[in-house]
Amino acid sequence: DGSKVRGRYSFVYVMEDGEWKISHHHSSVMPEGVLPTAISKQEVRDLFQLWNGALATLDSSEVAARYSKEAVLLPTVSDLPRTNQDLIVDYFDGFLQKMPQGEILKGDIIIGTNWAQDAGVYEFTMGVDGSKVKGRYSFVYVFEDGEWKISHHHSSVMPEAFLGPAAPVEEVVEEMVEA
Repeated sequence: DGSKVRGRYSFVYVMEDGEWKISHHHSSVMPEGVLPTAISKQEVRDLFQLWNGALATLDSSEVAARYSKEAVLLPTVSDLPRTNQDLIVDYFDGFLQKMPQGEILKGDIIIGTNWAQDAGVYEFTMGVDGSKVKGRYSFVYVFEDGEWKISHHHSSVMPEAFLGPAAPVEEVVEEMVEA
């Protein structure tokens, strides 16, 4: 079909019976040959909506399917890092009982080659009782097997809810200067 593939190669030659002959040959596709998959900031934000839609199914397997093969989930209400599909499913088995629906309140997106990051503040409304929980989040997405998947997801409650308001920035800078 006339398509071309960039590759790398090596040859080892030896002199044999007065002739140069190939003793060893290796060739492979260039590792950089993986083409970047374009994604816009809006499309990255839409990945959150896919995940949020999976939450709405109340099916932990549907939610876990949004995560990559080697994903890490550091969830809000569990001390255990979730580092495989079974552990991710287990976490959502419990969390989905609250019937959560999330909304991003503020987030910043960074895009790289076949990865994207969305980090900021989101809020969940729990369908079982209407309570709301604000949290900090980070999602790192990777392009895997033709789909954008969550590779890393960290969620934590807002610390000031437990520790009290932080000192104004001016006081913190002043303390640093005096130290």
